[in-house]
Amino acid sequence: MKKIKITLVKSPIDRPERQKLTVRALGLNKTNSTKEVEATPQILGMIRKVTHLLKVEEV
Repeated sequence: MKKIKITLVKSPIDRPERQKLTVRALGLNKTNSTKEVEATPQILGMIRKVTHLLKVEEV
């Protein structure tokens, strides 16, 4: 499985509750926090929902 690095670049404040929960489920708490995750279909679907808040890079 390939790994991807996701970084929260915009705050989830003033976003719908579902988007806030999705960002939290990805393991991102504060702006500019970064996490390396495996690129599973579930994770890619979560990233697709909040892609406007994230920066995604392949590792």
